[in-house]
Amino acid sequence: MKLTGKVAIVTGSTRGIGKAIAMSFASEGAAVVVTARHIEQGHQVVDEIKNQGGTAIAFKADVASRADVHNLVKSTLENFKAIHILVNNAGITRHAPLLEMTEEDWDVVLDVDLKGVFNCTQAVLGHMMEQRYGKIINISSVAGVGFPGVGTANYGAAKAGIIQLTKVTAMEAGPYGINVNCIAPGLIPTEIHHTRAVLSKEEIERLIEKGDERAMLGRVGRPEDIANLALFLASDDSSFITGQVICCDGGRHDRM
Repeated sequence: MKLTGKVAIVTGSTRGIGKAIAMSFASEGAAVVVTARHIEQGHQVVDEIKNQGGTAIAFKADVASRADVHNLVKSTLENFKAIHILVNNAGITRHAPLLEMTEEDWDVVLDVDLKGVFNCTQAVLGHMMEQRYGKIINISSVAGVGFPGVGTANYGAAKAGIIQLTKVTAMEAGPYGINVNCIAPGLIPTEIHHTRAVLSKEEIERLIEKGDERAMLGRVGRPEDIANLALFLASDDSSFITGQVICCDGGRHDRM
């Protein structure tokens, strides 16, 4: 039970990677705040956690809204009296070739994927500094570390920004005993890939069945692969690791 007594906020935790992280943290003893833009989905995840003997609450929040984030942090402190772990996972995609990408496509992705990380980090950082303890885990992507893709200008820019924000936060928070790290997942087929026609459902099923020839391990990733790494970074096993970007991508050689 690596997280017994800890309180964790996991943004965007109703599906995919975020849900896997929330479930993993709860199974290791953390009280988890599940965030979602659709509260019904949040309640479903909370019910799953409670059915497995864990502790969780759901909170409706759009991370791009500073008011929502303020209320999220306030509610968490009212319910659990502390915040030990923040996972900035919430993200969206709106893929389009650069010449066809609208200003709205650009703005909404940067607002959620990058500004959302800033909003949540800034909202919890003061509390973590006061308690002189904290774990902040940002979810970037291989798209932010040199894996460009057609139609991903907004997404790649946001994910690259998260990496730099991670490093700056780690420098400023380190003297207060706060660890700040970043995970850059590779291809993890989840709902986000076909909600904006990034990959079709058929393409995802084909990748899962046949594997990913561009990965040294020969397979696509699973949400649980990222959750296992997040658990390590959230636990005190990683107490001497900060400011790092860890690619969890099966060794995709097209970024090397």
